[in-house]
Amino acid sequence: MTFIAAVPLSGYAGWKFIERTREAQQAALAATPAMKTNEEYFRANIGKIRNAEDLVADRRLLTVALGAFGLDDDINSKFFIKKVLESNTLEPSSLANKLSDKRYVEMAKAFGFGDFPDTPNTELSTFPDQIIGAFKTRQFERAVGEQDQSLRLAMNAERELAKIAEKSNSENTKWFTIMGNAPLRQVFETALGLPKQFGSADLDQQLGVFKERAETFLGSSDPAMFKDPAKIEELAKLFLVRSSIQAGPSLSSPGAAALSILQAGGRFF
Repeated sequence: MTFIAAVPLSGYAGWKFIERTREAQQAALAATPAMKTNEEYFRANIGKIRNAEDLVADRRLLTVALGAFGLDDDINSKFFIKKVLESNTLEPSSLANKLSDKRYVEMAKAFGFGDFPDTPNTELSTFPDQIIGAFKTRQFERAVGEQDQSLRLAMNAERELAKIAEKSNSENTKWFTIMGNAPLRQVFETALGLPKQFGSADLDQQLGVFKERAETFLGSSDPAMFKDPAKIEELAKLFLVRSSIQAGPSLSSPGAAALSILQAGGRFF
């Protein structure tokens, strides 16, 4: 049985629908044979894994590991993923830390092969729950994305911003984390009305613009504001409304109906 997310509406209306039905839909996904099989296999075998080489050699375990961090598309990049997992994340010069996409360093930290080679986190009793929980969340977002990519991006932002906001890092460090996370960056660039070529500007200039636009549209330049779920909701609404405008009216939207009437012109008069 293949799970298909129920997404009958797009834009902000679709977001509110997902909010209302998320718990039931996630439960339905978790009950599918594929998800149950992946979970059972991961729980039974991850404790046997002691290093990155062992993990990338087991495609079923690697599927869950990558899926937990939204890196599903890297399933065939075994050499690269092995090197990422072997990175010592405590060393700023390590491969995982050098990559602009911070999902890689998060994965390396979670498994701990490079940080604690003698006792990786795979030995912890709580580890399977941590990874499987993240895997289920990401797979639901992926299923939603197959119906509406903008909703997937908004759901990702909701989850990631809550974590970033809680960190004790400086305001600028939090912004650089956002800027280095491609899905999050897309949400902010769209929500704040930034042009596509904005990413080619100097990093310090980008930082200044992000902070200025956030102050204008969200009332604060400090990412710590996203500790408040209402601020995340405000950002999601901005992003989804602007995304809908950029995409143009769909055939079933009120905007499309209005456009059809306008285009029909004299035929109605």
